[in-house]
Amino acid sequence: MDVTVIWAAIIALGLFMYIVLDGFDLGVGMIFPFFPDEAERDMMMHSIAPVWDGNETWLVLGGAALFAAFPLVYSTVLSALYLPIVFMLVCLIFRGVSFEIRGKANRTKNLWNLAFICGSAGAAFFQGVILGAYLHGIPVKDGAFAGDPFFWVTPFSFFTGMGLMVTYALQGATYLVMKMDGDIQARLHDLVWPLTLTLLGFMIAVSIWTPLTDAQVASRWFESAFRYRLYPVPLLVALAAALMYRAVKRNLDVAPFVFCNVLVLLGYIGLLISIWPYAIPNSVTLWDAASPHTSQVFALVGAVVIIPVIVVYTTAGYWVFRGKVAPGSQYH
Repeated sequence: MDVTVIWAAIIALGLFMYIVLDGFDLGVGMIFPFFPDEAERDMMMHSIAPVWDGNETWLVLGGAALFAAFPLVYSTVLSALYLPIVFMLVCLIFRGVSFEIRGKANRTKNLWNLAFICGSAGAAFFQGVILGAYLHGIPVKDGAFAGDPFFWVTPFSFFTGMGLMVTYALQGATYLVMKMDGDIQARLHDLVWPLTLTLLGFMIAVSIWTPLTDAQVASRWFESAFRYRLYPVPLLVALAAALMYRAVKRNLDVAPFVFCNVLVLLGYIGLLISIWPYAIPNSVTLWDAASPHTSQVFALVGAVVIIPVIVVYTTAGYWVFRGKVAPGSQYH
């Protein structure tokens, strides 16, 4: 088997797990403004407090794997997107600090609520900006970034930034539907379908915008030999949206979160198909960016050990803290 493709799959898995797991806890922060009652906010914070920091392990895994398997991509992407990455990290810092201080603050509690909201929204937005800039292509010359430090400031990048904010907000709302009960759950259900429609709008817009501005993406979706295998993707998106509508109307607990992440998965598959086989779209292929074969094999041994460990402790954490959050719960 091609070790380069295996590493690409590991990185793709790590990023998807990050989007699913850290996406919903960032989303909780973004729907905070819809729930001004502090007791309800305490419950929302408590629902993610035991797991939020462990969720970010997958982002660390993806970054470490990128450094080990595709050092050219690591150096180029970090150089090109240094500013939005720093902005994202600053937002994550404020958000992380708000977890520790908000539960103990009295006079400054509103300030830390604001830090949690803005940190969550900012991190989601800049992650989307990074995605949009990456999809549109990074200028590369002689194996190094060759563009302007503000090349990422484009309408498409800002659009994908807002799209990822909506995605995370929907994940947060559906996760809280699972964890809450009673009146707060009913109001969360009221948010799910409007957010789903908004996400579908962003997915359709990106699906149209990308092939119109990138001939290679258009060729892959509409002219390649395997294009007929891609056509079920939009149909599956429509089916997942219909099942989401049904789940919301029936006030189901778990199903909305499942169908939300099915939509995320289908959108993610579409993005992977659009950039294949490039490590940097339209510039550097996976094999051109790969580290030496022996280095990839050596690092793969470590990945075979580490990934199951991450899966086990992540699963254990969610199992221990399963079930509904009781009223009056607070994060200490």
